[in-house]
This record gives sequence, C-alpha cells and structure tokens, in this order.
Amino acid sequence: MFTQFFGSYLLNKQIVSAENLQKAIDLKSSTRVKLGVLAINAGYMTAKQVDAVHKMQATVDKRIGDIAVEMGYLTPAQVTQLLSAQKTGCLVLGQALVDMGCLTNEEFEKALNSYKAEHHLDDEDFVAESTQKTGAVIGSFYDIADKKTDNSELIFEYVNILFKNLIRFIGDDFTPLSAADTSGCKTALVQKISGGFEAVTSIMADDAALTAFASRYAEEELTENDEYTKDVVSEFLNLSNGLFTVNVSNSVGKELKLSPQQVQDAADVTAIKAKYTLRVPVSFPFGTVIFSIAEL
Repeated sequence: MFTQFFGSYLLNKQIVSAENLQKAIDLKSSTRVKLGVLAINAGYMTAKQVDAVHKMQATVDKRIGDIAVEMGYLTPAQVTQLLSAQKTGCLVLGQALVDMGCLTNEEFEKALNSYKAEHHLDDEDFVAESTQKTGAVIGSFYDIADKKTDNSELIFEYVNILFKNLIRFIGDDFTPLSAADTSGCKTALVQKISGGFEAVTSIMADDAALTAFASRYAEEELTENDEYTKDVVSEFLNLSNGLFTVNVSNSVGKELKLSPQQVQDAADVTAIKAKYTLRVPVSFPFGTVIFSIAEL
C-alpha cells in the first residue's frame, strides 16, 4: 500500500506526470531493482556516489557491487545484504522511473527520503506494512483526523481494508487520488452499515471503468455495464465491507450490520446529507473508480 501512496506523493508534488507514473506502474512487473537504488534506500550510498560508480562501470568490466566496494562506498557484507533483501514496491516503482529517465538517482533519493520522513517510515515499515503505519499514511493523505467525525479510527480502518482488498482482488496497479470528480458517474453500488456506526458506502464510476473493474474481480471479460456487472461490483463492496465489520468486531467489540446492496443513481448518492463523507478516488489503467463512505 505504501507503493501506491508513494506514487500519489510523486504525483501531488509534481515530481512525475500522471502519464509517466502510469507507465512506470505498468513496467513494475518487468523491472529489476538495481544495487544503486537499494543502496540509496538503505542509506549506504548517496545518489552522487551511485552515479560515480555507474560512471566507473562504463570504463571497467566489473560488477557494480565490486566497484562500490573498491571505491569504499560499500562493504562486501552490505552488498550481500542489499542483494538478498526483500524488494519493496516503492523501490521497484522508483527504479522504473529512473530507467525511463523520468527521475535521476538524486531526484529519486530526495523524493524517497522526503516521503519516508513525512510519514515516519523506515525499511521495516515498508516490508511489514503495519496497520498503524498504513493508517497514519491514509489519515495524512485524506486529512481524516481534521474532519468533523467522531469515528476517525473506523474511517482509517475502512479505507485500510479497502486498499488491501483492491491489491488482493483487483490489482496493485493503481494510484490513490486526492480529489474526486463524480460528474461522469451514472451508477453507484451502495450498501449501508448500521449498529453503532451508521454509514452509507458506495462504489461509483463511469460505465467503462465500472465494467473493467468488474472484469478484474470476476476474472472474466465483461463488455457492458449490465446487471451482471453491477452484481459483481456489489459483491466486491459486500466482501470489503464484510471484512471491515469483522475487524471492527474483533478490535473494538462493536457489532455492525450490513444491509443488502443496492443500485442507485450516482447523483443521489453524492447528494446524501451526512456528518462526514470521505470519497476515495482510485486511478487504474482503465479509468478512475470512486469509493465513498458517508457517516450518517
């Protein structure tokens, strides 16, 4: 999940364009994280040192790790550690952007360190993706704690579970956006939560994006936003909401209930008067899907 928000960070800071970010996301599966990016992430080398090693590599027939050791930037043990460490999605995304020429090593170093510092993240957090840290990133991105809601922790949990389910069932090739444009949305799939936390949840998108979303979840090619497509999207909403209610029951002992899913006009859903409404637009290669939770 940190990878997706790192992409949003790069986009919001205007470090990369939306087009180049999507290209890099598409290239992640075929991108190999190089030693230089790993060393920058670990804090063992600066971008300038990595560039110096790359320059030297162009003149000698040696591996980059051996050159870094000879130049005194790394120890053999550090090279072994870096090459055997788990590669996080942020590093893969960053490497893709560097390979594309969208970022220099120095720009990547600055952006990654700023992202980590802003959210108080370290390498262990990137691998573990603890609920506490992901909740902090989500809360910061959407300013949840600053809004008029007495249930900010439940909102954190709702969005946290939503993103985990998107990664698990739809794909990790998405970028969370900070602003939602619902003007092109006609259909909304809706489900109400009750039992101590009253809220209306929904998924909305234009016809093409909703159909593509359903295709991924159903793992079959759907061609139009018909009743079956709506049923598939409704089932994803029900699954994600169901996991949310289970987690809330286990963590705070609050028993929540789900009403049957409904299909409504998107305009009616956006017009709901609520204490607090959070809209979570998510950009996929096939279009933007907007998830929302409105606390009643």
